Amino acid sequence: MLNTALIQQLRTVLGELPFMAHIETQKDYENALAMMDDLIEDYDTNKPLIEILAVSIERWEDQAEEFKDFNAAIAGADNGIAVLKTLMDQHNLGVADLPELGSKGNVSKILNGAEGKKLTRKHMEALGERFKVSPALFF
Repeated sequence: MLNTALIQQLRTVLGELPFMAHIETQKDYENALAMMDDLIEDYDTNKPLIEILAVSIERWEDQAEEFKDFNAAIAGADNGIAVLKTLMDQHNLGVADLPELGSKGNVSKILNGAEGKKLTRKHMEALGERFKVSPALFF
């Protein structure tokens, strides 16, 4: 059991930094992000605090109105396409730079989720080899 003094210390800290446990306002969110930036400077020492604060931030970002459109877009996104788009961005590639997927038009259709156009197993294996990642990232 926690001793009474320790419980009181925790209450005091949460009274000063309520966003550690629950973000209620945009200002709390901004404070939480600023604190996270500071804590990450010494990740190993601050890991338990980072983990607690990360849960609070994630909960806010999942529920806040300002993230509604973004969350909806992510929920409907194909993970394999999201990974591919990220890799394309990191490597400064356009639709003409992916012969593994066929023609420029075919790449565009795959990236835009055109009816019947998806990454095939063969595509995933070729992309994995090209980018030196596991093909499973595209599933």
